[in-house]
Order: sequence, then structure tokens, then C-alpha cells
Amino acid sequence: MSDRGDLRFVLPDVEAPASVEAGVILLGLDADRLLAGLGLARLADDTALVTQVVDQARHGVGGFGFAALVASGAGYWRELRAFAGHGSPTGSPGALRREWEVAHALATTAVPGAGAATIAHLTACSLRRADVDPLADRYADGTEGT
Repeated sequence: MSDRGDLRFVLPDVEAPASVEAGVILLGLDADRLLAGLGLARLADDTALVTQVVDQARHGVGGFGFAALVASGAGYWRELRAFAGHGSPTGSPGALRREWEVAHALATTAVPGAGAATIAHLTACSLRRADVDPLADRYADGTEGT
């Protein structure tokens, strides 16, 4: 074991903004849920509400079509994904929160005036590009969501 200890159990800084911890939770969602959240965030920009409605839509309740939300988010992501460069793989669990803060700042700069949920979902998509890009591209070429 290194002098730094086991980084799998690094706790957040008590002074860290709550948005960073919300981001860590978003990073655990599947790519389709991230894109659906991005699509919905354009309509109602509250991170907790967006996550709840996406989950309801995924289960066929709530009045939203899940595939339509994913398609909307995929289109928005394709328009904006250049801001994220190539994405950055997480080096260690402790680095995830720092990576979130950097990616969040990039998303905020790339989409001035966007609300908290939109920025949070763009940030999560940028850090999960390996999963999100292929799904967004399948929606663009019509092989998904029909």
C-alpha cells in the first residue's frame, strides 16, 4: 500500500460544493439516462427534478417518451460536444471530483446562461464520452430510437 492510502474510499471535502457530489452521482448513470437528462434539462433546469422525471420516463410513466428525451439530448450533445475535447479518463477515484470541477467549468464557459441541470448533464456527458458519443451518433444516423 502506498503512503497515500486506499483511494477507493476518499471522502469528499466538507467544503466542496454540493454540485460536485451531484455530479459524481450523475456519472454513475447509463449513457441513455444522461442524454435523456440533457434533453429534459432544456425544458426544466433543476438537476434533481430532471433525474426524477428521466427515471419515470424510463419506466413508462410521467408523460414523457424516454426515446424522445434521449434523442433530444443526443442532438444537443452532438452540437456542443466539441467543448469537451477528447474527454479525460478518471485516473483514480479521488481525482473524480477534481475532474468534475474542471469539466464543469468548461461546460459553463461553453454554454453561457445555461442552467444548473444542463451544465451538470453536459459535464457528465463530457466525462463519459466513451459511452455517450456512440449512443448520440446512433441517434444521428437513425439506428437508435426508432
